[in-house]
Amino acid sequence: MNIVSTAGFKNVWVLSLSSALAGSVIPLMVLVGSLVGAELAPTVTWATAPIALMILGTALAVIPVSSCMQALGRKKALWLFMSLGIVSCGLAMIALQLQSFTLFCITSLLLGTTNTALLQTRFAAMESVTIEHSATAASMVMGGGIIAAFVGPELAVMGAQLTDVSYQGSFLLAAACIALAASILSLFKSPPITAPVTQKTSTSTATLLRNPSFCLAIASGITAYVVMSFVMTGTPISMHHFHGHSLMDTKWVIQSHIAAMFLPSFIAPLLFKHFKIRGMMLLGLACYCTTIVIGFSDTSVSGFWLQLVLLGVGWNFLFIAGTSLLPSTHHEDDRFKAQAINDFTVFSFQAVAALSAGWAINLITWQQMLLGCLIPILMMVLILTWEGFKLSRTSAMNSRG
Repeated sequence: MNIVSTAGFKNVWVLSLSSALAGSVIPLMVLVGSLVGAELAPTVTWATAPIALMILGTALAVIPVSSCMQALGRKKALWLFMSLGIVSCGLAMIALQLQSFTLFCITSLLLGTTNTALLQTRFAAMESVTIEHSATAASMVMGGGIIAAFVGPELAVMGAQLTDVSYQGSFLLAAACIALAASILSLFKSPPITAPVTQKTSTSTATLLRNPSFCLAIASGITAYVVMSFVMTGTPISMHHFHGHSLMDTKWVIQSHIAAMFLPSFIAPLLFKHFKIRGMMLLGLACYCTTIVIGFSDTSVSGFWLQLVLLGVGWNFLFIAGTSLLPSTHHEDDRFKAQAINDFTVFSFQAVAALSAGWAINLITWQQMLLGCLIPILMMVLILTWEGFKLSRTSAMNSRG
């Protein structure tokens, strides 16, 4: 019997399609946010502030969204935050009409909150099936990101000139797409809720951070998001404003990049079996280094396309590797604390990277921006080396004991 056709997987299909359609507003913002920011911001240095605030909103909303889902249930909470997404799109249209950079930034922050809720759909999918199929369920929901990768930028371009105000129609179409996603979510059947874990953690944050493997897991996530966000956020401005490539070409590059972030997930289990977690981290770093080499020498459309695709693949390898390593770095009772430290740290660094991209691209060249990405990559290599040394030393001490 095909597991993807069982009763529980009907929920997974619903969640996959619903989250993909609602989540299309995020790649739409990735394409449009910095372009609108460049027009509305008091200086072009703040052009990427909307993207940074969207990412910051994602980080800050983790605990409130989780609490809301526990109180209301997955379905009602998702409806609530999808409604917030629709309202946010309306506010974006008003901000564009008023040419208000401040209101547009507030909109971005709210869309980040909606994104946090949509990221929770993978947990809802895992709860809908038996534990042996949970990984497949999560992969199916994450795979919906490919749909969002193409739908979002298409909506941005289709609605760009739909009204007299540039990109106002893009957010109108995004609101309609979220409304469609909410209607599809009505087919979701909430699975039985198990009693939540209430046991408190006893391990301090300092103790967790003294574990080199825990630091490596966080570093992998930080490097994945910082480099990806820094390059991706600066790409629309670099391509469209500075290198004169068309909006259609820019859209295609962003679409390809976001698709490349999710497509490797379908073969990742095979790669992990062969290369192991730390080998996958090295593969991710190799993709990032190749991205820098290509971007440094080729600013054509094909050059941007290839470097952004490799950027997406590198992000996938590093993010999944860090996520896979994290559970083995702490006791079961500390999982909520460890996950909170990891997520907040990663998204906070991502927000800083997105915000600094606008500053950097107007102060230095695209090639110099790419060279700057070597800093987190080298830091990641140092942490990998430190962790390997610590593990070898511990193993040697245990063998002598």
